[in-house]
Order: sequence, then C-alpha cells, then structure tokens
Amino acid sequence: MKMNKLFTLLVVSVLITSCNRDKENTYTIPETYQFSDKMGNNTVSFSGQTTRFNQLSEITTYMKTANTPGVSLSETQLLEMYSNNSGLGSTYFSVMAGAAGKQLREKTARNEPLIIGRFDERFKNIATISATTQTGVYGAQLGSPGVLQSGTSAYLVNDKGAEYTQLIEKGLMGAVFYDQIQNFYLGADKMNLDNSTSVDATGGLYYTAMEHSWDEAFGYFTEVIDYPTSGTDRFWGKYSNLVDPILQTNSKIMLAFRTGRAAISNKDYSTRDNQINIIRGELERVAAGAAIHYLNQSIIQFTDDALRSHYMSETAGFIETLYFTNTSTAIISGTSLDNMLLKLKDNTGAYNFYEITLQEIVALRDDIATAMGWSDIKLDL
Repeated sequence: MKMNKLFTLLVVSVLITSCNRDKENTYTIPETYQFSDKMGNNTVSFSGQTTRFNQLSEITTYMKTANTPGVSLSETQLLEMYSNNSGLGSTYFSVMAGAAGKQLREKTARNEPLIIGRFDERFKNIATISATTQTGVYGAQLGSPGVLQSGTSAYLVNDKGAEYTQLIEKGLMGAVFYDQIQNFYLGADKMNLDNSTSVDATGGLYYTAMEHSWDEAFGYFTEVIDYPTSGTDRFWGKYSNLVDPILQTNSKIMLAFRTGRAAISNKDYSTRDNQINIIRGELERVAAGAAIHYLNQSIIQFTDDALRSHYMSETAGFIETLYFTNTSTAIISGTSLDNMLLKLKDNTGAYNFYEITLQEIVALRDDIATAMGWSDIKLDL
C-alpha cells in the first residue's frame, strides 16, 4: 500500500514538473516586431541600420542624377558619402543619413579590404564616365561610355554596358545589409552575448546584448515593425516583396524574426537557432529569386540595349550578393557562383552586357533555377 502511494506521489510530481516546464516554454509571438520587458519598457532598437539605409538611398539618388547626359558626379563626394567623411558626419547627407560614426564603408564585407576596394573603384569609375557625357546626347555604345535611353528611362553605363549605379546599390545591399544579417548579427559571436541583464537600464537601454544583436539583424532587413504592411519600398524588404507572390518569403522572414526575438527573450535558444536557419535560407531565396526575375526581364527586353544593360546589372548585383550567404545554409556557393558570374563576363574578366548572348542569359537563368530547385517556377519569377 505504501509503495502504491509512493508511486502515485512520484507520478504526480513528474506531471507537475512537466506542466511547469511546458508553461515556462510557452510564450507569445507578437504580430508585429514589438517587444518590451516585464516593466513595459521598449527593448527594440535598430536606429543605426535605418541610418545606413538612408545613406545608401541618398547615394543611389545622387548617382542617378548622372542618368541625365551632361550631369557629372563628384568622385570626392561619392567616396565621402561611402565613408561618411571618415565617420565624423558628412555635409553631403541629410540629417536622416549623416549621423556621426555611421557609415557603409567599414561595414562592407565586415571591413574586408578587397571588397571595399571593389566599391571604391566603382565609385571612381562612375564619376569618371559621368564626366564624358554631353547634354542631350544619348550616345553610349560598345567601346564608348555614356547614357542609354529607352522611352522615358535612361541609364549611365560604361563602355561595356554595365550600370555602376546598380552594381553599387545591389552590391552594397549584399556586402553590407545581407552580410551583416547572414554572418555577423546572427553569427555565433553575437548570439553568445549576455542575455540576462539590460545593457544600460538607467540610460534607457532596456534590451540585453543578445536581444540588441537580433534587432540589428532585423533592421538590415527592414526598418518597419509591421512589414510587409509597410517597408516594401526599398532594399531587402522591397525585393522580398518582389518575389513573394511566387516564393512567399515575406511572411516566412517576418515570422522567423519575430519568433526568434521572442525565443531570445524567453531564453529558448533551440527555437532561436531554428529561426536563424530560416532567415538565412529565405534571404538566399530572395536574392536568387530577384536574380532570376531580372534575367527574365533581360530575356524579354533583349533587343533593347538600355533595358538589357539595366536588368543585367541588377542581376550581377544579386549574384554577387549570394557570395555572402552563410556557408552553413547556402544552396549556391563557391565554384557554382564563380561559374555563374563568368557567364556575365567577357574574356577580359569584365561584365559585358553588349556582347552577352540570349543563349547565355537563358543558360544562367536555368542554372540558378536548377540549383534552387525552381525549374517549374523559373518563368513565373
């Protein structure tokens, strides 16, 4: 009899412990990216990411002024905007973009000199070719840089039809925003930071170091808490929205960010790690999907030099982005990417969108689609 009572007590004890454990691991996933501590203080902050969004937006707007023949760009201004005047705050930016200490240059590929050098060269080149154009003359052709025109659209291109504005904008979207998400803020170092105490509660910083790292990753995807209701107008939020009708990336990425942040606040690191893998994978799908989209547009507009060069330049930027996918989840990487980019280049190793053939564009589109398992939807993107 005593043994039966003891057994019963043990079973009840196990059930209570189990129920308590389940309760501890149950938490709410908010419908928007809003989080607070037990006292109701906001714990979300990613203002630095929004500043860098504004910087790239303003750099791109400035570069596009040279799509009007006769407008020259300043190399000095471009390079200072890229570095935000060595981090001291630049008069070339608006108040929304010119915060001291915030810049794109040092964040490029986590401050990798070779990649930074590539963008320095592109900024110098776009300034150089802009100075060769003449007001009212749309004279770009193979061997001569200038502005190409198609209807009401016009694009400044180099002597082989590459549009530096797109190579720089899409390139920095990859080398800064995408890379910071994939490899830095969601990486092991940032996900092993303190998650027990507020960074500085007396100073109004109520988030933990780990929570803040996750928020900064989120901020490089979108600057709005209710995406995709808002925030579909620029950078990764824009291009996720572009491919979303086919790939359904919007809801997957946003849910993963919200779930992972809630998991961190509740110290559920297994769920957090699952969401990291989802985010990395879905972002790769966005970049690959956008590349296919612009290859399809290039096929449709193949006989139009201006539109083909424009779309192919965007394609190149998105393929370059794929180099920054975290290696633990990457579907396309290494030699596969090298071979894809070779299809965009001539025998000098330069992008050449005048002499690229329709067959080469189709082959590249099919290579990406096959690698991603999208052969059945490649024409829909």
